[in-house]
Amino acid sequence: MSGLVWISGASAGIGAALAASVPFPARVVDISRRGGTTEHFRADLADPADWARVAEHFTAELSAYDGERVVFIHNAGTINPIGPAAGADPDAYTRAVLLNSAAPQVLGAAFLRASAQLTCERHLIMLSSGAATTAYAGWSSYNAGKAALEHWVRTVGQEQPAGGCRVIAVAPGVVDTAMQSAIRATPESDFPAVSRFHDLHRTGALTTPEAAATGIWSLLGKPLPNGTCTDLRTL
Repeated sequence: MSGLVWISGASAGIGAALAASVPFPARVVDISRRGGTTEHFRADLADPADWARVAEHFTAELSAYDGERVVFIHNAGTINPIGPAAGADPDAYTRAVLLNSAAPQVLGAAFLRASAQLTCERHLIMLSSGAATTAYAGWSSYNAGKAALEHWVRTVGQEQPAGGCRVIAVAPGVVDTAMQSAIRATPESDFPAVSRFHDLHRTGALTTPEAAATGIWSLLGKPLPNGTCTDLRTL
């Protein structure tokens, strides 16, 4: 099966593992600032001006697309700034809100518009987190962003016609990435639950990016209803 795959934030971590393990022949495009080892569309997804560029790119690539499958995995996000909202740097906090809350909705809608005329298999997969349902003090923009992402998926999944794009969200578990290193480096005064993440690391309970990527790709073959928000740890 031939395909076209976009992965946001594929320059490192789970995104890079996803790009390296696409389980079918496909052109793979990384949407990020830095770029990884695959084809790169440079964009700062915390900058609304770049959302329009990504939308135009989707439209241009899909206007005459005749492949068998098209996939957009929105993986990009940030945990920073960590700490009480009242003490966060305003500019950093604004960028986090734009990246974690607004970008998934705007880019997801752009992908749905661009792919609406296609009759091939279509998938929109949003990377979520346990933080969507568990409030962690110090993670307000991240918690709220993942909660917004999941509710967007539930709503937009209901909107899809029979045979339309399948829209799902998946939490990959606690994965051994640079984000986890940043979490463990945070003082308890900014993140009271930090000891839990030290314990997970010390006991070898973290998932590898490669294992998370394998689990995420496996969802393409599972009969999940449109609008599903799931967790790899419960599948």
